Amino acid sequence: MTGEELMDGRAELERFLRTDPRDVGCAQAMELLHVYAELAAAGQPVHQQYPGIAAHLRACGPCGDDFDGLLAALRDEAT
Repeated sequence: MTGEELMDGRAELERFLRTDPRDVGCAQAMELLHVYAELAAAGQPVHQQYPGIAAHLRACGPCGDDFDGLLAALRDEAT
C-alpha cells in the first residue's frame, strides 16, 4: 500500500466516523425527498420533522444537490 492510498483510506475512515448516527442513507432520503422538499418549500421545520434526512443531506453532496434542485423547482413553480 502506498502512502497516498493510506492517506485516502484514513480520510475515508475519518468521514465514516464523523457520520451522524441519525443519517438515514441515500435510499431512504431519496424515497422521501419529494415530501421533504415540499414541506421545506412550504416553510415547515423539516430538519426537526425528519432529522435523519436532514443529517443525510448535510453529509451527502449528491443527495444535497438533488434536494437543492428539487426545492428550487418547487419554489419556481410556486411563483
